[in-house]
This record gives sequence, C-alpha cells and structure tokens, in this order.
Amino acid sequence: MKWKLAAVVATLSLGACGTEPVPVPTESTAPAMPDLPVVGEEVTIVALGDSLFAGYGVEPGQSYPARLEAALRGRGINARIVNAGVSGDTTSGGLQRVDFVLDGLKAPPALVVISLGGNDMLRGLPPAETLANLDKILAKLAERKIPVVLLGMLSAPNWGEEHAKAFNAIYPKLAKKYGATLVPFFLQPVIGKPELIQPDRIHPTARGLEEMVAATLDTVAGALPKPTAPPAPR
Repeated sequence: MKWKLAAVVATLSLGACGTEPVPVPTESTAPAMPDLPVVGEEVTIVALGDSLFAGYGVEPGQSYPARLEAALRGRGINARIVNAGVSGDTTSGGLQRVDFVLDGLKAPPALVVISLGGNDMLRGLPPAETLANLDKILAKLAERKIPVVLLGMLSAPNWGEEHAKAFNAIYPKLAKKYGATLVPFFLQPVIGKPELIQPDRIHPTARGLEEMVAATLDTVAGALPKPTAPPAPR
C-alpha cells in the first residue's frame, strides 16, 4: 500500500544524525533577493524540528526553512525564519528547548512550524510518549497564543498495525485539539522519487526539499496571521 511505502521512507529520513553537536537556532541563510516585491512588516517564523529542518547533507541556504523563507518572500511576505532544526532530535528534545528558542527572540514569532516525532518512531519510543511530548509543546505555544503548523509523520510498517494506529493518530488528534494547521505527511512529495533522496537513502536532496517547500507553501502562508489593516483616515 502507498502509505506503507511512505512510512518506510519516513523512518529512513529522520534518524541517524543524533551525534552532531546541538546548534543554537539560526536565522535563515537564504540568499538575499532585494528585488522581490516584499511588503509589510517583518514576520518571524520559528522552524522547530529535526534533520529535515537542520539541512543535513545540503548547502547552507538550501535547508527547508531557508527555502521556505525565500518562497514566502517571493510571494511578497516579509518573512524571517529562525531555523531551530537539530539533527536526530526527538519530541523530548524539542520539548526541552522550545522555551529556550522562544525566549531568545526579541518578540514572539507569528508562527511556529513543527517537524518532530520521526526519530521517536525510529528509536522505538512508545507513541504515548511522543503524543505527550508534542501535546506539551503545543500547550506551551497555545499559552503564548502562537499559531502552529504541524508537519505530520507516519509509522513504519515494521512496527505493526497497533503502533501504526497509535502513532498515525497523533498529529490529527493534536491539530484538532489545539487548532493547529496540519500537513498530514511531510515527506509525501519525495515518496517514490529516488532522485529526490541523497545517496545515503535517508535525507531529501536540495531538489527534494524544494519539492517539500512547494507542497507546503500554501499551508504555511495561509496559517500566518492576517495583517491588521491600518485605521481609516478621519
């Protein structure tokens, strides 16, 4: 079945990078494009995730957050994305550092995009633990009144039907509970396309990440708070 193939790739695409040093969140290094029709006040987006955000195996400026920032700016949205992606990270790690990431900003972000949970699955952590950690992350963001885009993952078939039933329900359940915007399966754009996967057969290539940005751009742009209209002249 198609979803099972997708889940296999999901398992491969997240995991074996946990030995890298934990970086401090960084702003996107996407090339500046001064001629883009960018308008309005700057909006800050935090990308909280694992190697799919960290840009494993691609050049600086080619990570998902960097490409997403460039794509948003291409639409005239004055976006600045803070890349808080850590290779090998789990939902537990994301929970431990979410406050640090947010408190390090000058002002609350307009949006947080989350890609976590795949490494939990790869390491065989109980879905209930993944659910609890993501729930706490989303609760913290809800308390701060920060909207969320949740990038979902699927269970690998080798974990069995019981695991799949529990794990696959996590993202829709939490999106509904917190009113988050859901992307059901983040890796869907690269499934069945080996040319979009790096030679390690684990991570998307720069082109693969570009496809993932194209597939999620509308969702992220639509989740941004609408700008407040200036008061009418008197």
